[in-house]
Amino acid sequence: METSYEVRIWNIKTRTNSAGKVTSYGVVWSVAGQRFYRSFKVAAQADSFRAEMLAAQRRGEAFDTVTGRPVTFARQVNNVNWYALTCDYVDMKWPDLAATARQTVAEALIRVAPVFVPKGKSAPTAKEIRSALRQWGYNTELRGSSEVPSDALRTLEWCSRHMLPASKVTEPDVLRSLQRAVTKRLDGRPFAPTVARKTRSVVWNLLDYAVEKGVLEANPLATVKWTAMPKGKRKVDKRAVPNPIQARTLLAAVRETKRSGPRLVAFFGAMYYSALRPEEVVALNKRNVSIPEPTWNAEKEKYEFGWGEFHLDEASPHVGARWTDSGKPRDQRQLKSRAAGEGRTVPCPPELTELIWRHVQRYGYGDDGRLFCSERGGEIPMITYTRAWRAARKLALTKEAQATPLARRPYDLRHAAVSTWLSGGVDPATVAEWAGHSLSVLMEIYAACLYGQDVVARRQVQAALGHAP
Repeated sequence: METSYEVRIWNIKTRTNSAGKVTSYGVVWSVAGQRFYRSFKVAAQADSFRAEMLAAQRRGEAFDTVTGRPVTFARQVNNVNWYALTCDYVDMKWPDLAATARQTVAEALIRVAPVFVPKGKSAPTAKEIRSALRQWGYNTELRGSSEVPSDALRTLEWCSRHMLPASKVTEPDVLRSLQRAVTKRLDGRPFAPTVARKTRSVVWNLLDYAVEKGVLEANPLATVKWTAMPKGKRKVDKRAVPNPIQARTLLAAVRETKRSGPRLVAFFGAMYYSALRPEEVVALNKRNVSIPEPTWNAEKEKYEFGWGEFHLDEASPHVGARWTDSGKPRDQRQLKSRAAGEGRTVPCPPELTELIWRHVQRYGYGDDGRLFCSERGGEIPMITYTRAWRAARKLALTKEAQATPLARRPYDLRHAAVSTWLSGGVDPATVAEWAGHSLSVLMEIYAACLYGQDVVARRQVQAALGHAP
């Protein structure tokens, strides 16, 4: 251990959000010119930590140049409680994460928490621990607030006193249990490959952080072979993707759904005809919509519609009010896989142009220019369009079809759009640009669900066997 007596400790620095509210209190110090920082949710915690650092400096203690802590801290750090370590990690990541990423980190840590809960009669139930951690413990903004219910507070206090030390992760039995928690549910069923990989990524990063803080000497996962990791690529279940006839039937059923159905036809249409994500549809504003005026065909006695465009510039993913800085259920973000300020242009086919035009004629735009508004104004709640879709699916599909994955989620309309474009012969690079994917991700996800390709393949096999068409 390299040490130094060259130590400087600064005053506490506060960090505020866009609303001017203080979100964290940071202690900044340097050892041998190397700068260190630790964030706290509560000012008293930051004051206490800084006071301990100053006291060690006044006693003439040497400081570790790697961890930045006094050498006496180094002897204590191996006993850091797992809950304390994970809270420290969440607080460090919180200011720089999107709301969805904050939730992802919390859920990953909750999955592995049972590994560090000692067995005993005094322990809260697994359900109580998961609930307290999800609602309060792994939420930097809410953990130290007065809103925490007394039962959740007791559970979190128990975790802070009784959870195993983080250093236990180096023991073979605990490490094997950690691997199992990453890949399997409590009931033994495997997690989806994407869930397992995200959990493993978070746990790996947490243990790297523990090494950085001096809690561990090395990341124990670096020496482990993850043979139990679920295999499988990201791909769409082709059973869930509606074909054009099914998609149009479902949109017609939405129109017949009371009470919000008529207001949501164009909403779902944007997902099907232009492959927009739900968070992109919700964020659509007048400035994003460029559609031509219809022309009247006197011979056919009807309006005719042409191609338009959507010029997307932001998204509003739904994540829940407790995870956002604004306290609203949706987070205002840049487009997925795009830098802030980077937009994307998506074509609007004539059928969708008609749906959008008729929607604007009937409902207009919101006061803020929003294209799709609820009956009372403002954005359409997720629960509203989810219920409408379930009702439309029940109306349009037989009981047998309802039991299948077919169009189970509104998001399946986006999958249908991309699959239709690819099956129709549109250049994959163009499809990737419209859909907001990289070309490699596009082919990985959608190659298995190109509508109609299996029919062509069967005809080729039939011909090869010598049968007439």
